[in-house]
Amino acid sequence: MNNIHNFKKKNFIIYGLGKTGKSTLEFLKRKKIKKVITWDDSSKIKNKINKKRFLIELNKAHFIIISPGINIKKTPFKKQLLKNKYKIITDIDLFYLSNNPEKTIMVTGTNGKSTTCSIIEHIFKKKGFKTELCGNIGRPILKQKFDDKKIYIIESSSYQLEYSKFIKPTFALFLNISKDHINWHGSMKNYINSKLNIFKNQTSDDYSFIKDKNLILLYKKNKYRGKLIVVKKNYINQELIKYPLKFQTEFENIEFALDIANKFNIKRNFFFKSLKSFKGLKHRHEIFLKTRKYIFINDSKATSFEASKKAILKNNDIVWILGGLPKIGDKINIRLIKNRVLHAFIFGNNTKFFSNILQGKINFTIRKNLEDIVKLISKKILYKKKITILFSPASASFDQFRDFEERGDAFKRYVKNYAKRFF
Repeated sequence: MNNIHNFKKKNFIIYGLGKTGKSTLEFLKRKKIKKVITWDDSSKIKNKINKKRFLIELNKAHFIIISPGINIKKTPFKKQLLKNKYKIITDIDLFYLSNNPEKTIMVTGTNGKSTTCSIIEHIFKKKGFKTELCGNIGRPILKQKFDDKKIYIIESSSYQLEYSKFIKPTFALFLNISKDHINWHGSMKNYINSKLNIFKNQTSDDYSFIKDKNLILLYKKNKYRGKLIVVKKNYINQELIKYPLKFQTEFENIEFALDIANKFNIKRNFFFKSLKSFKGLKHRHEIFLKTRKYIFINDSKATSFEASKKAILKNNDIVWILGGLPKIGDKINIRLIKNRVLHAFIFGNNTKFFSNILQGKINFTIRKNLEDIVKLISKKILYKKKITILFSPASASFDQFRDFEERGDAFKRYVKNYAKRFF
């Protein structure tokens, strides 16, 4: 693998100056690479060069580092970026190019990436391994000082994998796939192919973990070279009765973590005993308040109908709060969930989209914003039985919030503001 010290005479472009872009710039400065040009489309960030000069630099660059989420087809420089697509890499590529990590665990999939990464980290730390969570979770991968004794656990999104060219995880986990980010990738096929890039550079010394039958077929069709590990049902019910969890999650998150732990000689009994102390992650089916009549769940991370469906199927007698920026082509089979939902509340700038889906199947109320809904629930919702108030928006947050974290924090804050009314 190449080393960044061979690149000192190369020209770098950093496109996007969010957390990832800034950490990449700091990294290149630490490596004393002088030929670095930055650009951000946001009007809040003042670029040091004009567009005409940036176009010239794009064509001269040897490497273009794109921040996650930037779709080159939707930028002012679409034509030039497509022409130079072979130069585009990510910060994760730079990590692999500049270091020689002994062991890396990379996790992708539509749902459950963060939870699975966090479970793996928790178990490994209990066993005494040095670990680092990075990528889409934890600090940006270039932010920390490299330590070859650490096991790097990297959460990787389809946005990152779309442009990555040099990633080579020792252990690659592809958890699941469902319809998501189609407006970004253009088609389901493109979305799946971007995820499959996680296996592209693996060799026979590396391991590939998959559970989904269709993904296994694609893996074999593409003739990837890693050792394929088919993740099967691990029959974990008995252990979970013995060591009950403090959080709710999909069994497959635990199954993948259990299989990877096995490769590090972590015994099954130790795994579940350690898992008992894992508290789960915020905004992912987070039960944050219980009263005599209500259970409140913050599931703000549910940015698709598939994610919300999973949350609904874990509960009964639900008041469902949803709304936000819907994803193109996203659908839900209401028949599977309608008997669990007592009433739905829809908020945001796209209420018509959601009301059309629920119309005639689940009773619903519409309000402009999330606070109004919480306030209304505190006054109006009266049931003799105990109910679950599930905030699982089934959509992205960007119509009214910066991200799902801000949205989830707002929901918890509103509930606590009106908490007296719920007791």
